Amino acid sequence: MKTMFCDLKRAIRSWATRTSAVTGLALCLPGLLLKGWAGQVQLTVQVDQPGARVAPTMWGIFFEDINLGADGGLYAELVKNRGFEFPDPMMGWFMLRTSHGRGEVSIRTEDPFDPANPHYARIESRAPVAMGLSNEGFRGMGFRGGEEYVLELRVRRVGGNPRLLAELVNDEGETLAEGRLTDLPRTWEKRTLRLTPRETASRGRLNVLVEGGGTVDVDMVSLFPRNTWKQRPGGLRADLVQMLAELKPGFLRFPGGCIVEGSELDKRYQWKTTIGPVEQRRLLINRWNYEFKHRPTPDYYQSFGLGFFEYFQLAEDLGAEPLPILNCGMACQFNSGELVPLDQLEPYVQDALDLIEFANGPVDSPWGARRAAMGHPEPFHLKYIGIGNEQWGPQYLERYAAFARVLKERHPEITLVSSSGPSPHDDRFDFLWPRLVEMKAEIVDQHCYANPIWFFTSADRFDRYDPAGPKVFFGEYAAQSDRIVSVHNRNNWECALSEAAFMTGMERNAAVVVMAAYAPLFGHVDGWQWRPNLIWFDNLRVFGTPNYYVQQMFSRNRGDRVLPVRLSGDTAAPALARGGIGLGTYRTAAEFKDLVVRRGDEVLYRADFSRRPEGWRWPDSGSWEAADGVLRQTNPRAISTAFVGGPDWTEYTLEVKARKIAGDEGFLVVFRDAFQNTRVQWNIGGWGNTRHGIQSWLGVQEQLVEQVPGSIETGRWYDIRVVLRGPRIECYLDGRLIHAVDVKVPVQDGFYASAVSDETTGEVILKLVNAAPYERTVQMSLEGVKQVRPGSRGWIMRGETLGDENDFEHPTRVAPRDWPVNIGSPQAEITVPSHALIIVRVPVER
Repeated sequence: MKTMFCDLKRAIRSWATRTSAVTGLALCLPGLLLKGWAGQVQLTVQVDQPGARVAPTMWGIFFEDINLGADGGLYAELVKNRGFEFPDPMMGWFMLRTSHGRGEVSIRTEDPFDPANPHYARIESRAPVAMGLSNEGFRGMGFRGGEEYVLELRVRRVGGNPRLLAELVNDEGETLAEGRLTDLPRTWEKRTLRLTPRETASRGRLNVLVEGGGTVDVDMVSLFPRNTWKQRPGGLRADLVQMLAELKPGFLRFPGGCIVEGSELDKRYQWKTTIGPVEQRRLLINRWNYEFKHRPTPDYYQSFGLGFFEYFQLAEDLGAEPLPILNCGMACQFNSGELVPLDQLEPYVQDALDLIEFANGPVDSPWGARRAAMGHPEPFHLKYIGIGNEQWGPQYLERYAAFARVLKERHPEITLVSSSGPSPHDDRFDFLWPRLVEMKAEIVDQHCYANPIWFFTSADRFDRYDPAGPKVFFGEYAAQSDRIVSVHNRNNWECALSEAAFMTGMERNAAVVVMAAYAPLFGHVDGWQWRPNLIWFDNLRVFGTPNYYVQQMFSRNRGDRVLPVRLSGDTAAPALARGGIGLGTYRTAAEFKDLVVRRGDEVLYRADFSRRPEGWRWPDSGSWEAADGVLRQTNPRAISTAFVGGPDWTEYTLEVKARKIAGDEGFLVVFRDAFQNTRVQWNIGGWGNTRHGIQSWLGVQEQLVEQVPGSIETGRWYDIRVVLRGPRIECYLDGRLIHAVDVKVPVQDGFYASAVSDETTGEVILKLVNAAPYERTVQMSLEGVKQVRPGSRGWIMRGETLGDENDFEHPTRVAPRDWPVNIGSPQAEITVPSHALIIVRVPVER
């Protein structure tokens, strides 16, 4: 066995010596074969051949109001439903009355303080003891002991001569701070109290009570910490913004995301209703209020206290380019897909023109004057606008073209960002991308949520893109530890490491990729709808995930010019087609028999189906039975696949006979079913029994590889054969070759590298990712460097396990650490530990 393993290792080294990868991605055999063997990597950096400039916008942030990201999160308001304008005006509020109190609370609309905010609460107390209202906040209110909180409200005395008592209380109802308003006015006025709690509480409440008997109207009851970001009254939560500032983002994309679209057009985001006095901003239900049945959030509404002015201001504070996304006359296509007719699109286009004027126009222009009136006479220097979010299809291209025609004529200085749909590979993307190229789109937004294997495997995604074509904004991405929308997704180190690997590929292709952002940005631990998220918080605390610190490491070491890298050595090895098989049906009843899986002369699996076989993974759907040598799925309406085998099945031939009994289509034959939702499927007689096709899933993401015309007859046995050789797949039906395609084999245990130069400091910045379970020794050569100056610096990120996460108790369990490095010459050796990200800055003279 030892001799055989040594022969294998020599063969790999011989093969690897003849192989080099200019893409910066190198692969190795699974760590199972290489346990205890440190791979040797040769890394050459062409310092004397700088390539494309790295866009200052390369690494940025994307904010959407999801997971209580705005109200209850970044927007520091502590009162939920402060204006009593929710559809249930008392949502978030409850009447507070002792056993000795008498009176009632009602919602009124007569003579409001502002017609735009018509509802208010009337507190009628008929006893001297206090009674009134209590607000629960957003999963409670966070109070810091000794810090000041500012209460503002509109108040009007209707009867008697009462006082108004305001209390901050903890979750047990104990008073932490109180204050009183006396001499209450007969007409609406804004009144203010400053309250300082004596101790900290994470789930407090605000009580607003009438003392002494009488009737009082209250509205726009607002409570903010005085210590907001930059001490702005009614501003943003300081600790959350600080987390953003420490990312040093190049841009801020806002306000979404799916909330831009709305499930129907009347629920879309309209920027003009989010500026001006906060009491006049129109409340709107949040799409994430009802989108997920498994995480309903019925109290989730948008107050727009965080509106477009505040977004522009935040971008300015962060030194980031603002990137607003506008509705293009399309509701979310995952919901209603409602469309504005093309001949009625003009108001939507005008909104875009008015937004440019609001951001950049002179103070004597109508919308520039609105900006100046809000306290910002200087322009916001808007350069980018996104037209739609995750739209697709010809209907999107028609509307994008209508926007582009007007905006480029009126404002050629504004760069437009277009959509390419919700996925990076599917038929929607394949339809849009070539047409956007033909339309000479400037920047195209691509999105991807997938398992880590997708990111590890796709680090070379942009290597084949034409730098002369549209630039890419990889506007939403995040590795999913389980699957998209799963409540079990985790922000673990494996996910973050895979994103780092992918980011090296984006950086190497800075001639194509000019923007990228993780998504979503924020998640409230008690109010989330989606996970994973970059930053988690509660009412008082915040921590960054491993994914956050990967983003931070790249953003803080962005550099100015790409340096070509070349990798070679023992880390390159042929990838094997691996994984089990599956047999299934799509709204069809069918039979299967004579199943055999062979690797050369070795039989990996054979089933006679004399009875239902053991070791299979049977689905909940369908009706499966086996007898007399035949496996049957007898429900003609079921979509069902049964699986057998595992990742130790490699480079095999699958043979089976199949017969359709009844139903709409033909058969599903699955192979390369390995891990992390990765597999390939031959859909025989699919698409209404009109075509045969190869479909692949890589880390959840689906791609239609090839389709050909074809159908399946009922009652006839078919001979099916699938041959796997590396990425090559050959599919035979009754001995006739139907498909011969290459489907990329998932990458495991890869090594990834990128390099940039910092023209200010004269440093070469290396980013190295080792995804293998063993260390690698890198022989580095900096070509075109006369000498290396003293002062090399390094940082490392890695977890004790791939499953490691950060939390409130251990917020930096997986975070960058200083990494001692001493590089004294252009040729040096660097040892990269297993499952690690390393960044090294090397001062050089050319």
